[in-house]
Amino acid sequence: MTAADTATSEDAFLGGALRILQPTAGYRAGLDAVLLAAAAPLQEGSAQQVLDVGAGVGVVGLSVAQRAETAHVTLLERDPGQAELCRRNVLGNGLTARARVLVGTVDRPLGEQPELQRLAESFHHVLANPPYQRQGAGTASASPLKAAANAMRPDGLESWLRFMAAMALPGGTATMIHRADCLDQVLLAFSARFGRLMVFPVFPRRGAAAHRVLVQGVKGSRAPLQLRPGLILHTTGHGFQPEVDAILRGGAALDLAGVAGS
Repeated sequence: MTAADTATSEDAFLGGALRILQPTAGYRAGLDAVLLAAAAPLQEGSAQQVLDVGAGVGVVGLSVAQRAETAHVTLLERDPGQAELCRRNVLGNGLTARARVLVGTVDRPLGEQPELQRLAESFHHVLANPPYQRQGAGTASASPLKAAANAMRPDGLESWLRFMAAMALPGGTATMIHRADCLDQVLLAFSARFGRLMVFPVFPRRGAAAHRVLVQGVKGSRAPLQLRPGLILHTTGHGFQPEVDAILRGGAALDLAGVAGS
């Protein structure tokens, strides 16, 4: 099925600065993608290469490109239909000079993907929002796209981190958002390849358990792990904390060395 065969909606991100076409059924990008993009530790004014792994329709990578005019973003997606929508989103947001879409997968060796092999160890920052569920755990979605986006095989995180390490420059960073209850698996996959790990929990509201976690590491570093205070999303009502609203609407950066909201 191609993008032309899929019903889509056009959704606003970053306060309307980014307009994204995405399927009306199945997996739809949202808050997690924007938080991940905001966590990319970009250096202001410096031209940097950024890789969005498992890009889908491009929300993570295009949010980075919208936030930083000097960032050049490569969006990697395995599904041709999703990649086609991603290309339309690059074009529709006027980002063709700084964003490109490739079709490829973390599961195949780089030697079998020549275009990716040429890009190995060339990215300053590698970002990933992988599937949160394991294959065979729970009931699969009736939507093939949603099922593929939500489920990964048991050794999937190893494949993702192996690929991310292969693509990052020495001294480059890898950042991933995942379920908080999968932190042990995420750290195991990261620690074999990245150091100076920073663990940044995301809390729905004050007093609640974290439901998401951002993990960031530096390729080749031997510095110890840091557990950061994290981010509280919501106020006592249903609104977002001011710092969260600034990220979601204004495209502000998320400094993982920062502190939780009040």
